[in-house]
Amino acid sequence: MVANALANERSLYLRQHADNPVSWLPWGEEPFALARERQLPVLVSIGYAACHWCHVMERESFSDPEVAALMNEHFICVKVDREEHPDVDEYYMDAVQALRGAGGWPLNVCCTPEGRPFFAGTYFPPEPRGGMPSWREVLVALAEAWRRQRAELEGLANRLHGAIAASATVSLAPRQPLAGLSAAVEGALAKAFDPDYAGFGEGAKFPQAPALAFLAQRAEEGSQRAASLLDRTLEAIHRGGIHDQLGGGFHRYTVDRAWRVPHFEKMLYDNGLLLRLFARRLAQTANPSFAESAQGTVRFLEGELLGPHNLLCASLDADSPGGEGAYYLWRAQELQALLGPRYQAAAGWFGIREEGNATVDHGPPPGANVLYLAGPPPQEAAAIKEVLRQARARRPRPLRDEKAIVGWNGLAIAGLAEAAVALRDQGILGWAERLAETILAAPRSAAGLLPRLAFADGWVGEGHLEDHAYLLDGLLALFEAGCEERWLERAKELGELIIAFFYDPPSAAFYATAGGSPLLPRRTALEDSALPAAAPTAALCLHRLYELTGEARFEGPARAAIERAAGLVERYPLAFLTAALAHARLQGPPRPLACRLPPPPSIT
Repeated sequence: MVANALANERSLYLRQHADNPVSWLPWGEEPFALARERQLPVLVSIGYAACHWCHVMERESFSDPEVAALMNEHFICVKVDREEHPDVDEYYMDAVQALRGAGGWPLNVCCTPEGRPFFAGTYFPPEPRGGMPSWREVLVALAEAWRRQRAELEGLANRLHGAIAASATVSLAPRQPLAGLSAAVEGALAKAFDPDYAGFGEGAKFPQAPALAFLAQRAEEGSQRAASLLDRTLEAIHRGGIHDQLGGGFHRYTVDRAWRVPHFEKMLYDNGLLLRLFARRLAQTANPSFAESAQGTVRFLEGELLGPHNLLCASLDADSPGGEGAYYLWRAQELQALLGPRYQAAAGWFGIREEGNATVDHGPPPGANVLYLAGPPPQEAAAIKEVLRQARARRPRPLRDEKAIVGWNGLAIAGLAEAAVALRDQGILGWAERLAETILAAPRSAAGLLPRLAFADGWVGEGHLEDHAYLLDGLLALFEAGCEERWLERAKELGELIIAFFYDPPSAAFYATAGGSPLLPRRTALEDSALPAAAPTAALCLHRLYELTGEARFEGPARAAIERAAGLVERYPLAFLTAALAHARLQGPPRPLACRLPPPPSIT
């Protein structure tokens, strides 16, 4: 039997599984070679350090010796940190969505020794529950199917792999003239808008930053409807429990429709993207709520995510000692003891109830309260917050994933640059510039590409398109905030790298990785997730470089890639919102520099 090989991995998520009796191997060629040698299927389990349900499945199933024995006997087991290998995660996420219609983490996939999936699912309980089989039952069924029906499973895997590979490069010609495309996409967002609580959909609420960024562009073009949808959503996020009302920053999503009860992990990418949105609208509206959210997010990033590598760490865990969200939750009796005569004012302000205000399925325990803005701040608001901050600081803190991801830092740099302008704070701009300098000074690959990750002891991996595109976006935001020529020059260098290594002229497509893999199809990066799609982000930035420099070498790939995606935007507008935003920018007039300094000599 192969020993668990995760103890020396740099990834916190992998090390969290290092004591499992499962014979985990990290992602690479070795487990698949071993699978071919032993003629076993490969079990790929994907998650990330801040993921609550990943921790639950680790405790319930992967730590169980009997379950581990089944896994070790019948499978080669691979554990993957999705933040280290986003290409692996995207490929297998496509598989689970194709097979089940929905995805999530932990993502558990069974595949052939060639890496091709034939089964995929997410969390499975230790015992059958709510119509779900237990993980043990899934393992037994998969092992039996591999033994009896291997040829059929391999045929399914080959067909599914072919479909995923084909969909990764598909483009559709538009069915009609696209002059009204932006208005049509706005209409689709208006139809999906929740009229009661803002945001989109009527279940769990995610910020959906690509949707909000599209609305921000439309609002700046003069659409009152877009401005209303955007501002109502930002106000709801600001007031909700998704916003950490004491520490600043934002949780990943809420489990309820009203933005009140969060899933408590905090991701750098959400906070970088939301910071930029609040800053943009603050500059347009001078809304004090937006200023408060922007200022609090800057404090959160600097106070809680700045790591030993002088970059921003990936995430804070949803869990802490005491359970999911324990660091952020309050009981009425605790607040009464802390606040004394100020309690009633605080209870009205934060929506505190004796029985708790977070009573939702799969939510916090009975009696728990999430702080959200239920009313106007009382006169003693500052004193109340200070008492609660000090009390919370004495609690065990959620675990921080110390790795820094280049692309996510690029998103934060862009957010900080726009916040510096909106808040008129040169200190914020200086910090954003230092983050960029740290990344640009990192050792490059032999080809000159950025690394993917930074740990306290060094840099790891080769950057993907998203790392280069998001950082390019950040560099352009720095240039537009202060008009320092050096940032435009570094942006041009990065734009050249993106075209050279990620752009394919025959297909007019930007690919997610610089090269192929024997296990994974090379994919375009057109569809949004919680993050803006990398391909249209790259095209947007290259188009902006063309506007700022007049150099046509940036315009050609940008225009070709955006036009290539227009048919997808037309048919599936809510899945390709960053591409829709890029199309809108392409059709509009050139934008002037945001800063008020004299333009550099190279600007045309």
